[in-house]
Amino acid sequence: MKRILATITAILALSGAVSAGSLEDVRSSGTLRIGTEGTYAPFTFHDASGALVGFDVEIGREVAKRLGVEAEFVEGKWDGLIAGLAADRYDAVINQVGITEERQARFDFSQPYIVSKAVLIVQADNDEIAGFADLAGKRAAQSLTSNYGRLAEEAGASLVGTDGFDQSIQLVLTGRADATINDNLSYLDFKKQKPDAPVKIVATQEEAAASGIIVQKGNPELVAEIDRALEAMKADGTYASISHRYFGADVSS
Repeated sequence: MKRILATITAILALSGAVSAGSLEDVRSSGTLRIGTEGTYAPFTFHDASGALVGFDVEIGREVAKRLGVEAEFVEGKWDGLIAGLAADRYDAVINQVGITEERQARFDFSQPYIVSKAVLIVQADNDEIAGFADLAGKRAAQSLTSNYGRLAEEAGASLVGTDGFDQSIQLVLTGRADATINDNLSYLDFKKQKPDAPVKIVATQEEAAASGIIVQKGNPELVAEIDRALEAMKADGTYASISHRYFGADVSS
C-alpha cells in the first residue's frame, strides 16, 4: 500500500498537481534534507576530523533549527545538485547557487543570503594596476572558462590558465602573473587564513552576484519560512557571527 501511495504521489508531483519537498513534508518528517558539495571551502567542506563544516553548512543548520527540524546534509557533485533537487533527493540546495532567471523559471529561491563581487587582485607593491582598464597588456591568472577570465580578456589581458583561486593567487604572489580577477569571498577567506600575504584588492566590480537557498518549484510556504529564518538570523546577530567566523566580514550585502 505504501508503494502504491508513493507512486501516486510521484506521478502527481511530476504532473504539477502536488509539489514535493513542501513545508508540510519537511515538518512531518522532522528533517530538512540539504544538498551540498562538501568539497567547496570555505562554504561546504570537511575539517581535519572529517566533520562537514563551512559557511553554507552553518547557515543550513541554523535555518533548519528555526524551522523546528533537523538538518540532514546529502553530499554530491556540483553538476548533480540541482538535478537531485528536481528528483526529490533533498528539500533544498545550499551551495552558493547563484540566483539567475533561468533557474528561477524551474525552481524557487529564498531571498539572497550571500553576495559576491568580482575584485581585481595584485601584489601589494604593484602601483601599475589600479583598475580593470590597467589590465591591457598584462598577464591575468584565470580559470580559462570562467566569467572572471572573460572579464580579464575583455580588459585586454592575456590569460595564464589556472585550476582556480588558489593557483591564481599563487601565480600573482610569485610574479608569474600580474593580477587575477576573482570573487571577493575567496579573497576574504584567503586573507583570513594568511593575513600577511602581500596581495591587495585595487578595484571592485559594482555589480554583485547573489546566491540563495533553492527549493523545488511551487513551495511558497517553505520559501517564506526560510526567508523568515534568514531575516531572524540577521536581526539577532547569528548571521554576522557565522559570517565573521569564515570571512572576517559581513557578506550579506
